[in-house]
Amino acid sequence: MSEMTVSRVLRGRGEVSEATRARVIAATRRLGYVPNRIAGGLASARVNLVAVIVPSLANMIFPEVLTAASEVLEAAGLQPVVGVTGYDPGREERVLYDMLAWRPAGVILAGLEHGAAARAMLRAAGVPVVEIMDVDGEAIDAAVGISHRRVGGELAAAILAAGYRRIAFLGTLMPFDHRARKRMEGFEAVLAAAGVALAGREFYSGGSALAKGREMTEAVMGRRDDLDFLYYSNDVIGAGGLLWCLGRGLAIPARLGLAGFGGLDLIDGLPVRLATMDACRREIGREAARIVVAGRAGSGARVELAPVLIPGETIRRP
Repeated sequence: MSEMTVSRVLRGRGEVSEATRARVIAATRRLGYVPNRIAGGLASARVNLVAVIVPSLANMIFPEVLTAASEVLEAAGLQPVVGVTGYDPGREERVLYDMLAWRPAGVILAGLEHGAAARAMLRAAGVPVVEIMDVDGEAIDAAVGISHRRVGGELAAAILAAGYRRIAFLGTLMPFDHRARKRMEGFEAVLAAAGVALAGREFYSGGSALAKGREMTEAVMGRRDDLDFLYYSNDVIGAGGLLWCLGRGLAIPARLGLAGFGGLDLIDGLPVRLATMDACRREIGREAARIVVAGRAGSGARVELAPVLIPGETIRRP
């Protein structure tokens, strides 16, 4: 394939067959190459934009992370530009490819798990790359987040200490929500060490919603009504589950305990305060933005924050 043909594809000009175009694009992504869309004399420059890539804006955790990051970035003269992946690795690759073509000053993206092409592009970007929300794994450059395995394990220990033994997990359908998967792994590991196995599981796909929490709770309790604790992968479905339980007149937390994850403000308005673990979302956003503002690619910075259990009113006191 000639250099001229490759140039035509990358510049989007000239007649090139779709098969040839696909081969060129596949090769460039495999190598981590992203064309520069900044014109003329600015081609070697960076813009004052920071790519912020998250899986969802419907999940209330990510807008709060973005808000905190924006405050730090804007104070330094940088502007966040947001891309949403929907927990889809292919979509993440496409969003990243498009954003890097504008030569941003930095990249903040959720999670540590990415496809080979995405990882190649990030390594070749030459700007600070900060993976957020998670520290259970190997980062491409910098990482800011919490240990989700530790979060799951600490909650399991608190549940066991309160005397619960017939425990179910309710959460997002794996495998693309890696952080929920890690919480579940940490949770089950601590239960297993105490000789306790999960007594029930219920999974959903799509965005979190109160209605899904209600539906999942009804389903899992319908299969086994002697469960004494329900652990939800996030506060939104946990709130829906709590409302279902209160509507059925179940004694909370004496008959049935519940807990979520995230520390979202919405649980403050519930009739009974749901137990949860803080996701440190604002701190994550601020710390990630500070690393980008410092402007040093390849820093390898690792910031692990420590979530706190908020027992609320849905876990028995030991």
